[in-house]
Amino acid sequence: MNAFIFPGQGSQYCGMAKDIFQQYPEARRLMEEANDILGYSITDIMFNGTEDILRQTRYTQPAIFLHSIAISRLLGDCGAAMTAGHSLGEYTALCHAGAMSFEDALRIVSKRGELMQHAGTENPGTMAAIIGMSHESLEALLAEAGSSGTVQAANFNSPGQVVISGDIAAVRKAVEAAPSMGARMAKELVVSGAFHSPLMKPAEEELKASLDEIAITNARIPVCMNVVAKPVTDAGEIRDNLVLQLTSSVLWAQSVEAMITGGAASFIELGPQKVLQGLVKRIDRSVSTEGIDTAEQVGRYLSKKEELS
Repeated sequence: MNAFIFPGQGSQYCGMAKDIFQQYPEARRLMEEANDILGYSITDIMFNGTEDILRQTRYTQPAIFLHSIAISRLLGDCGAAMTAGHSLGEYTALCHAGAMSFEDALRIVSKRGELMQHAGTENPGTMAAIIGMSHESLEALLAEAGSSGTVQAANFNSPGQVVISGDIAAVRKAVEAAPSMGARMAKELVVSGAFHSPLMKPAEEELKASLDEIAITNARIPVCMNVVAKPVTDAGEIRDNLVLQLTSSVLWAQSVEAMITGGAASFIELGPQKVLQGLVKRIDRSVSTEGIDTAEQVGRYLSKKEELS
C-alpha cells in the first residue's frame, strides 16, 4: 500500500517548483491561481527570491504548500491509500485527501504563516534539535530546563531525534545540559519562533476563527494527523486537531508507525527536498521511500504508473 507524505517548513529552496511550472500547464494554471488568491506573486518568491525572503514563515508556508499540492494534482489518483504531512504539510495532506479546497487550504496556510511569524515576534522563542537521547532522559532534560521558562518537545521526528521548543533561556539551558545527560548532539536551530509550543498561543484563537470560516469535509482517504498519530477522516476531528497542532507536539515518528501498522509499505514524499524520506527510513528500514520534487521526477513516476496500468 502506498502513502503520500508532505513536507513541512525547512524544506524550501530557491527555485523550487520552477521546472514544474514551466513544463506542466496544469501546474502553471494552479500556481497562477495561487498568485491571484494571495494577492502577490508567491511564484516570484519561489523562483527568484533570496534564501532570506523564502525563509520568512509567511512566505515559506504557502510556497511549500503550493509546490507539494501542484505535484499532488499532477499525479491525481495515482495510488495513495492514506496520507500525512509534517506540521505545515498536514494541510497539504488534507487538501490532497479532499477535506478542504485548494483555495481554502492556501488561504489558511498563508494566514497560519502570518500568525506564526507574528507570534514569534510577540513571544520570542527558539527551537533546538536533540539527537540520541532516550525518552526518559529527554523528560528529565525538559524538567531541568523548564526552571528557566517554557520548553517542550515540539517534533518527535524519528527514534532518538527530537526537536524542542520554547523560551530562549530554557531551550539554551537544555542544549547546554543535553550532552551530560546522554545526548549525542544538541543544536539550536535558526527559526523565527518557538513553533509547536505554548508560545504560539497568541496565534491559536485567530487560526481557529479562520478555520471556522472555511468548509472542512470528511477526508476521502485517511489522514494520519500530527497531534493524535492515528488515521482521521471525520471533518470535526480534523478541524479540532488543526487548532491543537499549533501548540502541540508533532508526533511524526508515531504517525509513520501507525501508517505502517495500517498497511503502508511505500512512502512517497511529494514536494521540496527529501527530509521526510530520511525520517521514515530511520523509523522503519523495512519500508520503501521515494521522493517527487522536480518535473523530471513527476514524469518518471507518471510513466512508471502508466506502464503498470
